[in-house]
Amino acid sequence: MSSTTLLNMAPGLRAVAASAPSSKAAPRSLDDRLGATLRRFGEGLSPRALRRALADLQAVVDPRLSEVEAGRRAADLAQWYGTLDADSRRDVWLLMSERFASDAKKIEAARAHFDAAVEGADAGHAEVRLRRALVSPRARLLQRFAVAEPGLRFLVDLRAELLPHLKGDARLLALEAELEHLFATWFDVAFLDLRRISWDSPASLIEKLIRYEAVHDIRSWADVKNRLDSDRRCYGFFHPRMPGEPLIFVEVALVDHISDGITPLLDEAAAVGDLSRATTAIFYSISNTQTGLRGVSFGDSLIKRVVETLSEEFPKLKVFATLSPIPGFRSWLGKHAGGLIDGLDDKRRAELARALNVEKPGASDLMNAAEQALALDAKSPVRQFMLKAAARYLGRELPDGQPADPVARFHLGNGARVERLNWAGDPSAKGLKQSFGLMVNYLYDLKRLDKHRALLAQGRVPASREVDSLRS
Repeated sequence: MSSTTLLNMAPGLRAVAASAPSSKAAPRSLDDRLGATLRRFGEGLSPRALRRALADLQAVVDPRLSEVEAGRRAADLAQWYGTLDADSRRDVWLLMSERFASDAKKIEAARAHFDAAVEGADAGHAEVRLRRALVSPRARLLQRFAVAEPGLRFLVDLRAELLPHLKGDARLLALEAELEHLFATWFDVAFLDLRRISWDSPASLIEKLIRYEAVHDIRSWADVKNRLDSDRRCYGFFHPRMPGEPLIFVEVALVDHISDGITPLLDEAAAVGDLSRATTAIFYSISNTQTGLRGVSFGDSLIKRVVETLSEEFPKLKVFATLSPIPGFRSWLGKHAGGLIDGLDDKRRAELARALNVEKPGASDLMNAAEQALALDAKSPVRQFMLKAAARYLGRELPDGQPADPVARFHLGNGARVERLNWAGDPSAKGLKQSFGLMVNYLYDLKRLDKHRALLAQGRVPASREVDSLRS
């Protein structure tokens, strides 16, 4: 039966599921359900619909079909999938994951041949045989879903929907891994277009900026217009098969100094900057837009391409830096404040005690005072303690050899260095919740990116003298 027939059957199938009697029996395996007659309570597709769905999926990978016809059938299946409820969609994932795996016997035979042929005259043929055996029918299935115009969008959305279920169902891991592997190739930066997004871009694209902005929420059309003004730039990576959908975008302010706070950059009433005096590009927001592309990295390439583009347009630009949040700092400080206080010398501990108005400072005293971070003056021992703690968090916390903070991990991994901590850099409710308002500048010194990566690989976080002095 075709997927169009399944599409028409879907409402009736759901009605049968709703009326099925309750059962406390253990969930049945996919094989058991495919061989059964009746559906149990809590299952998605009926056994009959499950068998028909499997037949339609198998038809998509039929080697006798042309790519065009296979793509058409896949498109019909994608349309049918869109009508299903959550349980039924999960059944489709299971079919893709379990029934389109590589042939284990072929892999075993090819591996034995390869092992025996290593360094021999037949080594090349043995490797080709092993590679072919490892390519699963599942990969072919997914490739044919991508043939039709909306197919790539369908697969990205499917993975986004699938990801939250992986911990609870290991049977889905193979499908997710196959999708990630294919996406790493299909969304390689060599196949992406860098495009500027401006106020003259289509309204539908600007609306997506508003929807996907993940760092500093866009509050209004006036807000987004300010971010796209003549002294600003916004660039995104686009895939040719998803032309109206930015995969990731970065917002840049062109200024004459390294910015220490986000408020002036987001001030809609501020005068437009003089581009003739701009010497510094501040990357103040980078947002991934597609949950389904998690694990596919193109943020570092985006920054490099934007730096190249800006350098061509504005030869006077010499400094490329970020103004970044520190999203993990509050949580980290809450866990480590006590130990950091215990590590203070007697003088500093006494100063902190007086500032907190307690005899012996503790973690709870410090965290309570930190809630009023914006009111602390520059000489406050609490403020100095928090700055040192932030420098330590960014510069010394390296679980598994990588920076603990996700934003630090991204920029430092790209070869940037920790340049400066900015007190009250983000006084918004979100900024206070993440890091008591602290922000950080990461500097992209184009001549030292490789050196900084090498330092990080050695477990040393590259930082300016100012930040180094705080870490001591």
